[in-house]
This record gives sequence, C-alpha cells and structure tokens, in this order.
Amino acid sequence: MMNEEAVRELLGQLKDPFLHKTLVETSGITGVTIKPEKNHVSVKIAIAKINTAEQMGLQTQVVDTLKGAGADSVGIRFEELSAEVLEQFRGKVTESEAQDLLSPLNDVEFISIASGKGGVGKSTVSVNLAVALARLGKKVGLIDADIYGFSVPDMMGVTDLPVVRGDRIIPVERLGVKVISMGFFVEDNAPVVWRGPMLGKALDQFFRDVEWGNLDYLFLDLPPGTGDVALDIHQMIPTSKEIVVTTPHPTAAFVAARAGAMALQTDHELLGVIENMSWFASKTTGEREFVFGQGGGVKLAEQLRTELLGQIPLGQPDWDEEDFAPSVYAEDHPIGKIYMDIAENVIKKTTKQ
Repeated sequence: MMNEEAVRELLGQLKDPFLHKTLVETSGITGVTIKPEKNHVSVKIAIAKINTAEQMGLQTQVVDTLKGAGADSVGIRFEELSAEVLEQFRGKVTESEAQDLLSPLNDVEFISIASGKGGVGKSTVSVNLAVALARLGKKVGLIDADIYGFSVPDMMGVTDLPVVRGDRIIPVERLGVKVISMGFFVEDNAPVVWRGPMLGKALDQFFRDVEWGNLDYLFLDLPPGTGDVALDIHQMIPTSKEIVVTTPHPTAAFVAARAGAMALQTDHELLGVIENMSWFASKTTGEREFVFGQGGGVKLAEQLRTELLGQIPLGQPDWDEEDFAPSVYAEDHPIGKIYMDIAENVIKKTTKQ
C-alpha cells in the first residue's frame, strides 16, 4: 500500500488546469489520508477555480494515477486556493512557457496598444491602425484583450463568429484584419465576471488555440491601466512593442505615463505615443478648437523618451450601410489619412518593412 510521501510524489506533477503549474509548485495537495485496510486513498486538492469542467478533467487524472499505482478506491475533495497563493502565481510565465505559448507566432511583430485610463480612444486607435497596416499590404491580426471592456467587434462591424475546426479557433476576418475577442464568447453583451485565473486561461487560448496563419503584425488592444490582466499580457509576450494612447489633457497624459512605465519595467519597447482627440475642426470655418486642452501627447512622449507618432482630431467616420464599420475611417478620409501616415511610420520602426 502506498504511503503519503508516495501519493504526494505521484500527484505532485499533475498541473492546476488554470494556473498551468504543478501541484507541487502551488502546494495544491493540502491533505492525504490513507486507509490500508481498505486500500483506499483520500486527497484534498486546492486549485484556482472549482466546480468547472477543468476540475473534472483533473479529477480523472488523479483517480487514474492513484488506481494505476495500486489503490482500490480513491476519494477527492477539491477546494479553492487562497487569494494569497493566486496572487503569487497570477501572470508568472517562465521564459520556456512563453516560447512554447508563442511558438506558432515566432515571426510576428507584436504591437500592444495601451492607455493609462479608459475613454481615451485606445480601441479606436487599435482598430484603425490595424486596418491601415492591412491597407498597406501587411498581414494583420488583432486581439481584443480588453477582457472586461471588449468593443472591437462592434467597432469593426463584425457580425460573424469564429469557427472551430478540430481543436483550432479560426478568427473572423474583417477589412483585411483577423480578429479575436472575448465579445465572441459571451452572450448578449453579458458582463464578464470571471476571476483572474479564468481570464488568464482565455488570453492563453487567444495565443495558443487560434489559427492565426502567417501574420506580419499582431495587435493587442490592452485593458486600460496597469492592472492584473495588462500585466499578464506583458509577461506572456516578452518581445512586444508598445504604443501609448492619451488625450491632450495633462491629467490623462499623467496617468498614461504609468502604462508606459510598466512597458519599460517589463522590458518592452516603446514605439511611441498617439494623442487622440487632439482638437475639433469646425466644418464651417476650419478653425481648431482644443476641447481637451493641448500638449499632453508631446509632454508624455518627452517623459517616456519616445516619439509622438501622431495627433488624431475629434471626428466621426462616414458610415456605409452596406459595409457597416462604425469606428473605421475610410482610407481617403482626413483622419483615415493620418492613420495611414502613422502606419507607414510603424512599418519603418519595426522589422516588417
């Protein structure tokens, strides 16, 4: 009959299905009871989230492992890891794990679009810059990684859903850009109330299980700020280049500096700053009104020691009922031309020339 040490050794190499760490690493085997007279083993196991399909998969592994080692019967009780342990492991991706995760995308240039706060037009910039690069003949993908505030499908007028072929997810292609978003996997615009490890698993799937094909650029529309999800993504993708979006208001630029600082702290390269909502031009006089102030983008670029890639005025795209994409500017629109100029600059500053 097995002893406790043998049980812990056998189960220790099984992995938490959400954290992708072994039960030894997470100290997830919290109790072992052996009844030699019945050849029975009972274990208590702590994982990131209980009462899920993933838990059932781990349960099967535990039973098969212990019975394969000679136990006649097995009892399992699952519990959730403490908040302290979850915080310890959230977002920690080793270099080898990152290489494995991104191996199908080795030749892709990752570009993250970040902001210090919401409401500055980060997703609008992500969508239009991705489309502009596609118009320049580049093969482009876009991950709507703003898990709680996903908006890319609506902005681009996406009406189709991804197709699953075998174990691969085929992204939706729109305006020459391949798109994946949490918005495809929730019903009726429902709020996302998942806990951290579940969000990490979703992001992992966006990289690992999506059939991106041959890409030049993969854009990531990051969540605003410097929270856990944004940090997870920075650690998943060790070679991303980053663009920080701000408005001209000094406070917005001050907050955006934190996002830029996080990029530098995680060894990412700053491509530059885009100032959005820089001014409003009157249709009658052409005179510029600086609704949100002036100078924020210039000051932020100076503070981060990077380039101001462009200034985007306030405006609205011309909607086309037949090809509806409410946030995408036409190539010949004045603002669309600004995005094309920025896209050309991005190509010059990256390896995909």
